[in-house]
Amino acid sequence: MVTIKDMLEWGTQTLMDVDGYGARLDAQVLLEHVLGVERSTLYTYPEREVTAEQEQPFRALIERRLRGEPVAYLIGHREFYGLDLLVDKRVLIPRPETELLVEAALRALRNKLAAGQTPIVADIGTGSGAIPIALAVTEPRLPYLYACDISPAALEVARLNCQRHHVAERVRLLQGDLLAPLSEPVDILTANLPYVGTEEIDLLTADVYDYEPHLALFSGPNGLGLLQRFCTQARQSGTLKQDAVMLLEIGYQQKEAVTQILRELWPDASITSEKDYAGWERLVQVVV
Repeated sequence: MVTIKDMLEWGTQTLMDVDGYGARLDAQVLLEHVLGVERSTLYTYPEREVTAEQEQPFRALIERRLRGEPVAYLIGHREFYGLDLLVDKRVLIPRPETELLVEAALRALRNKLAAGQTPIVADIGTGSGAIPIALAVTEPRLPYLYACDISPAALEVARLNCQRHHVAERVRLLQGDLLAPLSEPVDILTANLPYVGTEEIDLLTADVYDYEPHLALFSGPNGLGLLQRFCTQARQSGTLKQDAVMLLEIGYQQKEAVTQILRELWPDASITSEKDYAGWERLVQVVV
């Protein structure tokens, strides 16, 4: 008889060379997925039998993980800001540091709500829809917001997530390049655009480079090409209302370069930054 304990031990040992200290957690997540149980079940019933019909797909998932495929793609979802989001190879896997952008956007829109305004909010490069869905779910006073992406395939995933979290009528999905799809000026503009430079490919882990969509990762040699075009477009298009807030997630070494771009476009703007959980300057806020 093969048990939960047996499968976890085998999965952990098999993944040790790939995941190191994360091997056991990955094995647990994949076994939970196959068995359809909560994490507590694995601890409470380690001697429970795993059937052959369950063992085979678990071993197959471990083998795929061993080849580098991200766990989030293997199980088809990822938690972000307390929400369970569907993800697959059409979209970038949401990262914990992007939750900082959500927090900053919530502060900005709640300040405007408190001042008697109903802010127009837009998220550019929305991918799975993580940012706008988190905002819509967390702040029900927001009647609607925009979510734009150039990839129709990514917007299909975002649409599923909007339906999953019952905000499909409030999150308006728009397909197009950067700010082009927007039909009205906005008060709060969020963007987690591709910011990895093609010169930095060697710094990426294999599971990121081999499996996540390059359209959502790379932006020119130094990673600033799309950000530069986005900021220039925001300045010249009249997209931002007076006293609008723009929130950008940036690469871990891009603060000075991004600040220079912003300062040239908005000499009088208030520009501040926040560090992520690892201590890198990851979020830039601009009040124009």
